[in-house]
Amino acid sequence: MSEPAPSLASTFLSMHVPGSPLLMPNPWDVGSARLLASLGFRALATTSSGQAATLGRLDGRVSRDEAIASAAAIASALADEGVPVSADLEHGFADAPEGVAETARFAMEAGLAGFSIEDSTGVRDSPIYDFDLAVERVAAAASVVGSSCVLTARCERYLHGQRDLDEVIRRLQAFSSAGAHVLFAPGVVSADEIRTVIGSVDKPVSVLAMPGCPPVAELASLGVARVSVGGAFAYASLGALVDAAVELRDNGTYEYLAMSAPARDTARTAFRDR
Repeated sequence: MSEPAPSLASTFLSMHVPGSPLLMPNPWDVGSARLLASLGFRALATTSSGQAATLGRLDGRVSRDEAIASAAAIASALADEGVPVSADLEHGFADAPEGVAETARFAMEAGLAGFSIEDSTGVRDSPIYDFDLAVERVAAAASVVGSSCVLTARCERYLHGQRDLDEVIRRLQAFSSAGAHVLFAPGVVSADEIRTVIGSVDKPVSVLAMPGCPPVAELASLGVARVSVGGAFAYASLGALVDAAVELRDNGTYEYLAMSAPARDTARTAFRDR
């Protein structure tokens, strides 16, 4: 594995244009990544929950080695097409800043154009790192990557029921000062709150598409720079599998074949010459 050319990271960062958001879906393996790239998406990011599902696990149960290896395989598969790949690296697979810095080095060596680091701990009773440690962790990753990788800093408070927008903004501002290139507060979905966040920070803001989130056109009008889907596409795929399997088991019919045919044709186009 080789360190990504700075131009790939620069290209990726340049795609983050407030008001013209980068639509960045989240593949869960090489096949889904190639399929999404064939549909014209300019950049992709891995999904921790989607990858975990491929291993029969829940989100948060994937090791650092597994996450890096999966992201590296996707990045390598798309390298010739010039599609930047960012990785969901959860909380950096470490509590201490030094451990996060090591994860950042692995991400660069994996050929990634970017990666994200969360301020969530993975501990149910204490889900969010204290402010100072959260900032130190982002700074540690930033000190490693410089401009060679796009660092997205995530504030996870809303996903854990801590709906204090002022504190979210305080953290995003500190993450920006610590060297993050993109800011992300998944769970913040109301137009008013997104507008407030964007007006309070000086870096591109990413939004997670989830229930209650405005459509892309409205997000663009608010100044959003990136939209991702998390594990939603992976679970939509699993949902189609469940529907087909239940139909076969309970009805003994094959109506799922009508849905599978166009998907098979799209896959044949995406996977040709492989």
